[in-house]
Amino acid sequence: MTQPATIRRASGPRPPLTPEHLRTALSLAASGVPVLPLRRGKVPFGNCPACAGNACGGRPNMKTPGACHCPGICHAWAAATTDPDVIVSPAWTAAWRRAVCVGYHPGGADLTVVDLDDADAVAWARATLPATRTVATTRGEHWIYRGTMTSRNAVRLGVDIKSTMAYARYLGPGTGALTDLPDAVRALAAAKPPTAPTAMPAAVAPMGNEACPHRTPAYLERGVAMAVDRITEARSAVHATVYRVFLAVLSRHGRCGCLTDAHIARLFAAAQAKGETVRHCMDAWANARTRLGL
Repeated sequence: MTQPATIRRASGPRPPLTPEHLRTALSLAASGVPVLPLRRGKVPFGNCPACAGNACGGRPNMKTPGACHCPGICHAWAAATTDPDVIVSPAWTAAWRRAVCVGYHPGGADLTVVDLDDADAVAWARATLPATRTVATTRGEHWIYRGTMTSRNAVRLGVDIKSTMAYARYLGPGTGALTDLPDAVRALAAAKPPTAPTAMPAAVAPMGNEACPHRTPAYLERGVAMAVDRITEARSAVHATVYRVFLAVLSRHGRCGCLTDAHIARLFAAAQAKGETVRHCMDAWANARTRLGL
């Protein structure tokens, strides 16, 4: 397979008004990297009604009964393809125009991505793992190795592994030589999951003399209960849903000091029940507070 650092551009003239994400996707696909569009929140597009709940049987490469032939972009990572006819089909072209970035299926390209979420995780990788191709992310780095393995999140604090049955954002070709997947990375997925930190964010302190809008305790209770329900009922884009809910709660209840540790714990528990880690919850909470200036 052609290495991502030397991805070839698709031959021939570019079609007019083609979104940049689509051009990138076609170049990646031409190099054997299965791609898919990612929407707001950097998550895959949701399943169409016919594919909801995997009722269609799933994509062939999902190894489930049946074979979905939906022309849309269903089944998240399993929708990733190298077929240019699919990538430029009407359903996909419409999605590319709404996409915020390009995703790809590392395992489908015989790759494994070690996703390092922060500076501490990057420092750990530099001291522990063999050097390979690296790609800068918003807060950390992607370390890309040749070879596949089972994907797993939170193998240690700030470290996720994305390979088979997973997707990653394409953030550019990166730097450095691509090296073979080391045993040290495989061992991470086989190790016992790290114990999640028990620390919770402190309840929001009152902002000066901000008036309390909660006419009765029931008003705040109802707001928190509705927020928990929104998280619990999420069927896709859980990351984005949790952040939006945290943002809404803090926007309405975060300035007068009425939110308690118990309220925050309920929100975090709902998010973790949907598969979020404590670290992701902490990040979403901190990002929401920063956006609101709290």
